[in-house]
Amino acid sequence: MAEHDGSSSAEKLTFLLIGAGIGATLALLFAPKTGRELRGNIADYTRRGMDAANEGARRVGERAGEIYDSSREKVTDAYSSARDRVSHGAETISEVAARQKEQIAAAIEAGKQAYREEKRKSGEVGRAAVEGEEA
Repeated sequence: MAEHDGSSSAEKLTFLLIGAGIGATLALLFAPKTGRELRGNIADYTRRGMDAANEGARRVGERAGEIYDSSREKVTDAYSSARDRVSHGAETISEVAARQKEQIAAAIEAGKQAYREEKRKSGEVGRAAVEGEEA
């Protein structure tokens, strides 16, 4: 089996507190005291253990809050940056589309003009042919 060498400080502290609690309880049970004294001592050690656990939980909660706040800032910054990039991209696409629209409109107008010109020339050629046959 591989040993877990990467134990965190919190795990080590937890094991230390558990071991200390067990040791203290055993010491109290085997100490020559009256039942009332023994129960009082056990209650005191239990309260101390609960206080230590509550303090540890408070510290963990504070650290979790700090991590949450830091993460929230990073996510907000990333979202803002992505939103700005998308907005800039949309503006660029709109500009390109407007230019393409103008070019297409100009091409259509040029096509219409060429058609009218060819139609006019065809009309002149047709009239000249008709006039030439009449003469």
